[in-house]
Amino acid sequence: MANSLPPELWSHIFGLAADEDTIFYPGLPTSMTQSSWARSLVTDWQLRTPRDSINMVQRRSYATKKSIISTCQSWRRLGLEFLVRYLFFNDPSKLRSLTALLTSNPSLGWWTRRLHITHFLYERGPSLDDFEAALTSVLAQTPNLEIFIVDWPLSRAFGSIADTLGTHCKNLRTAHWHVPAELLPKVIWALDALPLLVSLAVEFDAPLKDSDTLTLGSAQDVKLYLPNLQQLILRGYSAEFIEQASGWSLPLLRSFSFDFGSKHEDVPDVLSFLGTHGTSLLFLDLNCIPALDIRTILDLCPLLTAFSFNLDWKIAPIAQNADAGDGPIVLTNRPHEHIAHIGLHGLLFAFGVGLASAYATPDPLRSLLVQRTNDRNFAALTKASFPKLERVRVLSPTVLTDLERADGPQGSGMERWDRWAGMCEGMRIRLEDCTGALLGTLPQEYEEDEGDEDEEDELLEDNEYSYTDEEPVRPGGVGLSELRALLEECRKMSEEREEPLFTLAYQ
Repeated sequence: MANSLPPELWSHIFGLAADEDTIFYPGLPTSMTQSSWARSLVTDWQLRTPRDSINMVQRRSYATKKSIISTCQSWRRLGLEFLVRYLFFNDPSKLRSLTALLTSNPSLGWWTRRLHITHFLYERGPSLDDFEAALTSVLAQTPNLEIFIVDWPLSRAFGSIADTLGTHCKNLRTAHWHVPAELLPKVIWALDALPLLVSLAVEFDAPLKDSDTLTLGSAQDVKLYLPNLQQLILRGYSAEFIEQASGWSLPLLRSFSFDFGSKHEDVPDVLSFLGTHGTSLLFLDLNCIPALDIRTILDLCPLLTAFSFNLDWKIAPIAQNADAGDGPIVLTNRPHEHIAHIGLHGLLFAFGVGLASAYATPDPLRSLLVQRTNDRNFAALTKASFPKLERVRVLSPTVLTDLERADGPQGSGMERWDRWAGMCEGMRIRLEDCTGALLGTLPQEYEEDEGDEDEEDELLEDNEYSYTDEEPVRPGGVGLSELRALLEECRKMSEEREEPLFTLAYQ
């Protein structure tokens, strides 16, 4: 069977079976990327975030690859390069065994295009800095690396990692780093050496050393030119990065996401950044607690088709209503002609569940004030301000989880949900939750796909949860079910399986 088709066709078939079209997509998930409901052994239902979903796809893909190369000698020979196209770890100690493998067979690293190290062990696990030598060795042996994602927090190791990327990984298109704020100079120098970057996400933790200001040194004078950068995602202590980036040249930037977490002080100067880069943006996501000048922001970004903000913001009425104080909220100085999709952060108090329920007795006034702000801001989502508006999405997974656990809105939250849904229906706007379903659609209404349960249990045997899913849709309409028969035939071709060459993904 292996000799009946040319190697190139087998490689294409293997790639379809292993979901490589999803894994090698260069873009990074945003707040508008859909979550999904999944069965859990701990609770009846668990929300799977986009990050959880891509990690599961990588696990499933690796299990498929192990089946392929374990089928017969011919497929093992064809599949070695295929096996290392992407490398996925939740245990960084595996980097050391990978280093030994690549050292013994240097040609294998040439095939690697994606390296993803995800953080599942949380505080129980070792620091990734302990594996600095192994990680830099792997990077030095993967010259065609295009996607490098590290969810683990990095500190002292990032300096040598940045140097190695700039020296050996010139083809890098996608990067996701998690570093302390004082390592911003290292981040800037790394970006200066990676002009092909298309998507970048940086999460800045609080500085390790107490200091009023960050010292950038010579990096402060670097005016970066990133001619290919289209997507930028910043989280955490990003004020200095945004200040520096306001003077950079980012001619193709189309997507900007800013997440300031729960912090209230020292809000970055987002307006200055958008004054430089806003005119070409198509997607803008602003998630912070302090209110920003939304009307000025939308003036600075005339081409936006998707916009997300915090519906808890206390937005001042427009000038003619300022004296009244209680006048209606208007979100634009003039109608925005292109926004079709609006995402809403916040809303933890809107539906009388979760946090709102906890505060209802000891501090009812706080809940009422936030709910009133939510109502006034939601009423401003009109066709008059956004003529092309088609979709409004409640983005918080916490809100949806709280609604599921409470079996829907409670108290005045039910009336609010009904009123908002009626407003949107009257304007022919779809009101969604973070899964893309209509807001109010809880997972008990979904039909379960029991056919894949045993398969998913096997593939995720080391994960905390066991999931049941519908089959993912792929570009081009190719589904996993169409390849299952082929894979089943592969499994039957040899009675005695050979052990895979090495195990990386989830053991």
